[in-house]
Amino acid sequence: MIKDLTKGQPLKLITLFAIPILIGNLFQQLFHISDILIVGRLLGVEALAAVGASAPLTFAFLVISLGFTSGLTIITAQRFGAQDKQGIKSSVFHSSVAALLLSALISLVLIIYLRPLLKLMNVPDEIMEQAYIFAFILGASMILAVLYNLLSGFIRALGDSKTPLYFLIFCSLINILLNFIFIYYCKLGVAGSALGSCCSFFLTVAACIWIIVKRFPLLKITWADCRYNHQFMIEHLRVAVPMAVQFSILAFSMMIVQSVCNSFGTEVIAGFTAALRIEQISAQPLLAIGVAFATYAAQNYGAALVKRIRQGVAQSLIACFILSLIITLSVRFYGSQMVGAFIENNDNKEQIVSIGQQYLLISSYFYFFLACIFITRNALQGMGRALIPLASGVFELVIRAFAAIFLAGAIGYTGIFWAGPIAWVGGASVTAIGYWWIITHLQPQDMRKIFTRKRQLRR
Repeated sequence: MIKDLTKGQPLKLITLFAIPILIGNLFQQLFHISDILIVGRLLGVEALAAVGASAPLTFAFLVISLGFTSGLTIITAQRFGAQDKQGIKSSVFHSSVAALLLSALISLVLIIYLRPLLKLMNVPDEIMEQAYIFAFILGASMILAVLYNLLSGFIRALGDSKTPLYFLIFCSLINILLNFIFIYYCKLGVAGSALGSCCSFFLTVAACIWIIVKRFPLLKITWADCRYNHQFMIEHLRVAVPMAVQFSILAFSMMIVQSVCNSFGTEVIAGFTAALRIEQISAQPLLAIGVAFATYAAQNYGAALVKRIRQGVAQSLIACFILSLIITLSVRFYGSQMVGAFIENNDNKEQIVSIGQQYLLISSYFYFFLACIFITRNALQGMGRALIPLASGVFELVIRAFAAIFLAGAIGYTGIFWAGPIAWVGGASVTAIGYWWIITHLQPQDMRKIFTRKRQLRR
């Protein structure tokens, strides 16, 4: 259902919009965790380590596409907030062209340079072949993930967060079923897990297209809408490219951390992989509010309602502080049981669980800083200010890489566990200061003039 986020109580609107995103994100994590659980339980620790060792690489390209498509659909949301129907359709066309070109480039890079990249990440020889097979299949089908992110982003831009939720539930359940069939019955090993993900993405993209054609006439374009405008494409890329770069920096920093982790052997890789999945689940309520805020900020920015953006940020930060306390306590008390669920019973299980628990005990203290990044970064991106989040991403990369390499050399693998929390503190500082600077200098009358000039330019 299309929803106008420029009217009503900010926190209530953001929360109601975020709940379906949260449920959807949990199913998306279920999508990824099912790979880990099924692989770890049915194929063993080496297969689990192979998927975990190659995951940052495929994750890097997935988040690049997610950042790029999110940036594209921010323009769509701004056009919706400005009640510019033709602008929405033109945004759909220009975004689709840009996203398809990006997906082709990503697939080409992964297919050609995959093995050198895995070697660069210090993937151990005993799991190299399995890691290569898993990453190659996912890389070759990257267009499906890009299209899924783009189509879901279009729908969220119109204030509908429920329909993408249904897509995610469908995709996750199909993925679990196919993974089990391909691995257990077809005996395809880690390739079965990757193939299950590809097939589920294909079916979900088909469902997305069908729903958009049937239920969202604002997003349905005809040949008359497919008129290329260079300036309007630049407007999209001005937001999308910095967001993609920012997301790629984050992913690259994770690759550096994983590369350092890989040098400590299979047990550390397995424990770190399981703990990261648990952390990703734990952070979903905070992330959902952040994702919801991007659409909220974009619509209100398009309507020149600066005061509502300020109110939304303040109220969301208070809510996230309370949520981060609850999540921290839950992870600290039940973290070891969560890590143990990923590991098959073997002689090394106790050691692997201990490694994963160590990471959770360190990172859980810093969840509020992560929440600050989600809120202020998405507020800035929703307003079309992508350079400050990009600067924050660069700062995080430097801190995370330096901390991982230096601390790991000084105190062992536990030094890796401090890299993320330290980077969160640094990143939150940059985005918070940047948000404060931008919001205090925004004037509604200036925003109206900008949007009027852009609309005239497209015509």
